[in-house]
Amino acid sequence: MINPHTEKRIYEIIPASLVWLTITLSISLSFIRPLWVVYFIIIYDLYWLFRVAYFLPYLFLSWLSYRRDIKKEWLKLAQDLPNFTNVHHLVMLPTYKEEYVVLRDSVQALLSADYPADKMIVVLGGEERDKERFEENACKIKQEFSGKFKALFTTLHPKDLPDEIPGKGSNMNWMGHQMVPKIKELGIDPDKIMVTAFDVDTVAHPQYFACITYKFLTVENPLRCSYQPVVLYNNNLWESPAPVRVAMFGTTFWLMTELARPETMMTFSSHSMTWRMLLDVGFWQKDIVSEDSRIFLQALVRYHGDYRVEPIYLPVSMDTVMSGSYRQALVALYKQLRRWAWGVENFPFMAMKFSRDKIMPLGIKVRFLFKQLEGMYTWATVPLLIFLLGQLPFWFAPEQFRSYAIFQNTPFTLEWLMRFAMIGVLISAILSATLLPPRPKYVPRWQTVIVVFFQWALLPITFVLFGAIPAIDAQTRLMIAKYMGFNVSPKRTKKLKESE
Repeated sequence: MINPHTEKRIYEIIPASLVWLTITLSISLSFIRPLWVVYFIIIYDLYWLFRVAYFLPYLFLSWLSYRRDIKKEWLKLAQDLPNFTNVHHLVMLPTYKEEYVVLRDSVQALLSADYPADKMIVVLGGEERDKERFEENACKIKQEFSGKFKALFTTLHPKDLPDEIPGKGSNMNWMGHQMVPKIKELGIDPDKIMVTAFDVDTVAHPQYFACITYKFLTVENPLRCSYQPVVLYNNNLWESPAPVRVAMFGTTFWLMTELARPETMMTFSSHSMTWRMLLDVGFWQKDIVSEDSRIFLQALVRYHGDYRVEPIYLPVSMDTVMSGSYRQALVALYKQLRRWAWGVENFPFMAMKFSRDKIMPLGIKVRFLFKQLEGMYTWATVPLLIFLLGQLPFWFAPEQFRSYAIFQNTPFTLEWLMRFAMIGVLISAILSATLLPPRPKYVPRWQTVIVVFFQWALLPITFVLFGAIPAIDAQTRLMIAKYMGFNVSPKRTKKLKESE
C-alpha cells in the first residue's frame, strides 16, 4: 500500500512529465527521426483544427445566450416566483492591499444592483498583514454604507495561522466561519442563502443577483450546484497593454465555451454557490491557491459526483492586471496566468479523492480527470508545437530526408491548416468587439481598431509567452515540489488611476 505522501507526489509529477516528454522527444527526434516528428505535427495540427471547429459552435451558442440574457428583466421573473422573499444573498469580498476607491466601487455596485438591498448581506474580509489600511478603509465603507443592506460586516483574517497559506482561500475560510454565528443571529434559513464569492474588483451586471435568485428557485436540485457567470476583464480594458487584452479575452472565450457544455465544468474566479454546500464541505481549503475551482471539487467529492455548475449568461466585470509601466504590466500578467495554471494542483487532489470514493460513478471520475489532465497538457504544449517545435524538422533534418515528398509538401499542408484555424481568431475578434465596454472620451477613435482587430496579430507571441510558458512553469514547480503561494495581481481601475 503506497503511503499518501508518495501517492500524492506521483500524481504531482504526471502532468509536467507528459509535457517535458513531449518537448524532449520533439527536439531530439527532429534530428534523428524527423519524419516521425512531421507525422506527429500533422496529426497534432489536425487535432487542434478539429478542436477549434468543435469549440466555435459552443462559443457562438454562449454568445447568443449572453446577448439574450442581458436583455431580460430577471428581477421581475424572480419576483413572480414563490419563495422569492425568502432568498438572501451573502456577498463575500476578500481584500488585500486594495485602495479605498476599489472597495467603494465594488460595494456601490452591489447597492446599485437591480435587487432589494435588504436581502443582501455584505462581508468585507481584510488581512491582518494589511491591518492599518484595511481598518481605515473598512471604517469609511461602514460610514457610507451602514444601514443600506440587510447587514454589513467586516472580518480580519489573522496572520500565520497553522495549516494554511496566506491568500484568498484562507481568508475566505476565515470569513465563512466568522459568518456562521452571524447568520444564526439573523435568523435566516441556511438553505435559502446564496453565497457570492467576488474578487474585490468585481462589478456584477445589475441583474446578476436577480438572475441567480431566479435560477435558484427554478433549477432542479438547486442546493447541488454552483452558479458561474461570464467573466469579463473590462473595468480598465482600454488602459491595458495589447497582450494583456488578448490574454484576458482568451480567458473569457474559454469560459464561454465551458458554459455551453457544463457537464464537466468547474467554477472559475467570481461565482456563486449555496451556504448549505459551504457548511457541508467546511468552507474553502486554507492551504491551496486555486480556491475558486477547488471549492467546486470539494462539493463534487462531498456529494459523490452529484454536483454541477449552472451557467449564468450575465457578465461580471473585473480589472485586468495593471502595474505601472508596460513591462511591469506584462510581468504581472505572466504571474497571474501562472497562478491560474497552478490549477494543476487540482489533479492530485482529484485523483486521490476519486480513487477512495466508492460511490461516485466511474464515468464522472474519468471525465473530470481526463479533462483536467488533457486541458493542462494542451495548455502547455499546443503553442510550442504549432509555432516553434513543429518547425524544427524543417530546420535541422539531415539532408537525406529533404528530398522526400512528404517533407517538401508538409510546410504547405501546415500553412493551410493554420489558415483554417485562423477562422477562429477572426470570429474571436468579431465577438470581442461586442463585449467591449464603452470607449472613454480620452481614448482616441483609432485605438478602437487596434483593440478590435490588430491586437490579435499578437496571438502567436501571446500564445507562447503567456500561454505555454506559464503553464510549463506551474506544472514544473508542482513536479519538483516547489509549491506556489498566492500571488495578488496588481490592478487599478480608471478611477483609481485618475486619483493618483
